[in-house]
Amino acid sequence: MARRQRRRRLPAEPITIDIHDLSHDGRGVGRHEDKVVFVHSALPEERVHARLTGRNRRFDDALTLAVDVSSPDRVEPECPWFGNCGGCALQHLQHPAQLKWKQSRLEENFRRIGQVKPNEWLAPIQADPWHYRRRARLSARLVQGKGRVLVGFREIGGRYVADIERCSILDRFFSDRLMSLSDLIGSLSIPDRIAQIECAAGDHSAAIVIRHLEPLTDEDHQRLIEWSSAQSIDGQPLGIYLQPKGPDSVHLLTPETHELSYHLERYQLDLKFHPQHFIQINSEVNQQLIDAALTLLELDSNDRVLDLFCGLGNFSLPIARRAAHVVGVELESALVDAARDNAVRNELNNAEFVSADLTAASDSLDFMNTPYDAVLIDPPRSGAAEILPLIAASNAPRVVYVSCDPATLARDAGTLVQQHGYTLESAGIADMFPHTAHVESLALFTKP
Repeated sequence: MARRQRRRRLPAEPITIDIHDLSHDGRGVGRHEDKVVFVHSALPEERVHARLTGRNRRFDDALTLAVDVSSPDRVEPECPWFGNCGGCALQHLQHPAQLKWKQSRLEENFRRIGQVKPNEWLAPIQADPWHYRRRARLSARLVQGKGRVLVGFREIGGRYVADIERCSILDRFFSDRLMSLSDLIGSLSIPDRIAQIECAAGDHSAAIVIRHLEPLTDEDHQRLIEWSSAQSIDGQPLGIYLQPKGPDSVHLLTPETHELSYHLERYQLDLKFHPQHFIQINSEVNQQLIDAALTLLELDSNDRVLDLFCGLGNFSLPIARRAAHVVGVELESALVDAARDNAVRNELNNAEFVSADLTAASDSLDFMNTPYDAVLIDPPRSGAAEILPLIAASNAPRVVYVSCDPATLARDAGTLVQQHGYTLESAGIADMFPHTAHVESLALFTKP
């Protein structure tokens, strides 16, 4: 048997390294001893002292300890835990430079992967870069050495829960409540069996979902109820949901009734959602993104529109305010039910919602049997490669693609242009996740 190769010990002494680029996840990129090194909290044009934190055959990982030569775009991070907490990657880069970098990532992906270029670049969609995150999944862990339950994002590297006291990117309903949540979980009978806390904020209310791995006692329930009442928001107790098993086990503990919703002022719409439903994280950017998408679609009152991966109607219902009819398609039946309820809630009778697997054969999708004047698509990170032939077969002259991954958007853009005869008219970024490396974008494709 071959002898197992001994793992190389990481050097204790820091290295000095020049940074020339940013990686896709926001780490500085440099070379040391002819090997690529990805350095957390480092920026292009900098020389930094860094500690190696990991090694493999192709590259090393490192963490910035000190900056010798600073980038002109470097700023002091708002958060004192930046560099340890993995919730952000770019707080040390001034916000305009973050937008420029995200735009360059989209451009590079179009060029390298899709081999396409838009006829026009759209202005970046942006808003206040702080306290924007209205949904988050936080880890919880009892750490005896610290004498409390840590509640927050994972540390860089993902192994431990970051020891933070507040968070400047979380919605204000939650940003200053992390220590209160820590005390709450620590007071329960099973503080070491609480796995995570999901946070969700609407416009006028908020809720948490507590994932517990063992049953809670009656005394635990009472503590949770009392804490909920003490966290009143606009006169409403903060909602507490419990999740003892899988997602289907989630149920409301307190108050007796609770509702989360957000308002789209321009369209006079109020959308209700469950704390575990997918919604766009950033409220202000979402409103601007909807405006931009509908402007690109150029709808009139006679149009029929297809909205693929429609969720709970975030784009479909604003479209219904402008068009004759919209068909929203979504795989997850719970989101389809929510979309239908939101149509009724807003007295819209020209919005139809269908639960369907968009990767199925096109002849099994009845909603594809009629032509459409426009198509909007907002797929998951994996993109929409399987359904591009469906989009092309719809004969829609305008297609707006909202993307959460520039690489899959670029890939699909190449397919629409080179195989299906579309033109990439315009594209741009939406800063849905400031201070992170996440790039949200949208693109308009047209066909005569």
